Amino acid sequence: MVWLIIAAVVGLVFAPAMWLRPSPREQRATTLREAARQAGIQVRLDPSPLHQDDRRRPAYRWVYPPRGRGPDFLLLRDAEASDALKPFIEGWRWRKEPLHALPAAVRGRFEALLARLPADAVAVESSAEALILWWDESLGTEAFAAMAADMAELRDGLAGRPDRPERQPDLGSPRG
Repeated sequence: MVWLIIAAVVGLVFAPAMWLRPSPREQRATTLREAARQAGIQVRLDPSPLHQDDRRRPAYRWVYPPRGRGPDFLLLRDAEASDALKPFIEGWRWRKEPLHALPAAVRGRFEALLARLPADAVAVESSAEALILWWDESLGTEAFAAMAADMAELRDGLAGRPDRPERQPDLGSPRG
């Protein structure tokens, strides 16, 4: 009987520690995010780009160089998009299309990348500052490294193609 009481007390002591232990999925996501950060990719949990989705999703950001701003667009996977949106390629639709057409080489790279993205990738976005992948982190670190290299190559192809020209300071106007 004493051993049963001791086992119950020990169980009560260690139970909270077991609840605080990260799940295997959380451990994998932490490892993946750390590998991404070491590769120079910014990782944030941002509000979802999807309509009626109040969750915060992982956003992996490949930052454009300061003098190489990127175009503005948002591309959604068909499963997350309305049929009213303009298709880009099979399985993807524009919510916000870039103002200028992508060069053939960049477009080809982009299409090939989209075909290789994991099924949990729901959106690819570009702003003047960064190329962003919205996904649920299903890949391991090795598979992610290959995808990250493809995303970096796409970012480099899109850099310097902003939809809006950068405003230059007006040095000739008098201040009043």
